[in-house]
Amino acid sequence: MLTGIQVALIGGDARQLEVINKCSELDASIVLIGFDNLQNQFSGITKAELTPDALEALDAIILPAVGTDDHGIVESIFSTSELRLTEDHFKALPKHAKVFTGMAKPYLRKLCAQFSIQLVELFDRDDVAIYNSIPTAEGAIMMAIQNTDFTIHGSNSMVLGFGRTGITVARTLQGLGAKVKVGVNKPEYFARAWEMGFTPFYTQDLYAQVANIDLLFNTIPSMIVTAQIIANIPHRAVIIDLASKPGGTDFRFAEKRGVKALLAPGLPGIVAPKTAGRIIADTLSRIILEDAGQRRNKE
Repeated sequence: MLTGIQVALIGGDARQLEVINKCSELDASIVLIGFDNLQNQFSGITKAELTPDALEALDAIILPAVGTDDHGIVESIFSTSELRLTEDHFKALPKHAKVFTGMAKPYLRKLCAQFSIQLVELFDRDDVAIYNSIPTAEGAIMMAIQNTDFTIHGSNSMVLGFGRTGITVARTLQGLGAKVKVGVNKPEYFARAWEMGFTPFYTQDLYAQVANIDLLFNTIPSMIVTAQIIANIPHRAVIIDLASKPGGTDFRFAEKRGVKALLAPGLPGIVAPKTAGRIIADTLSRIILEDAGQRRNKE
């Protein structure tokens, strides 16, 4: 249980509702900041303004998937007021407090380091990334179906990258009857892709490999689907880039050549916010419980 643990949620989207529910079930003391327009009524939960005073007794701050922008602004679909984290807010936090987010930009990392506050980036964790790969794959398939006039079954599909997301996307395509090629950059990935029944190739041979594809799913967060590669892709093909912004595709050249290319980061929160929220909530609560237990043992 999280009885006696002080938690603040600052901004966010529908995923945060699952986090609120989970923390409430575990009896944490919860403060909501940036939830002015939230219609749900949660018992035993207070709302507050984003002031240093509101953060003085906290054990944990929970931020949205992308914690802040480059200027400290926290996005919230539940508020019309601007939420901006500053040095004064971090100065007010107890030293044992942790800041949780999906992924952090340099602004947030700098503030946490400056005031010796531990920052936890959940999307860096293998467990969260693997769980999140499921709604990502489903969302990618949804986009493919919406933007093609042929079935996934029997299609020549390509997945670039064989990490946590790439494996799930490739397996999902395979399950739907697609012929799946997987672009890798290491011999061990090549061997694993072959063992799983895919057709592996090294990304250095990408130009030749794209000549007859119908669908290309990229998970590599660096420019790999270049203008040269796109020039050898059939016009019928659709590129779905799942890498974090700005993706790994030359979108300008794709548009110029008439190849449909879609950037689709953050699919879990778009296609399955409830599931994505539960993934975050379960991981968060487990970490906070472990921290609370360790502090009690030291006392």
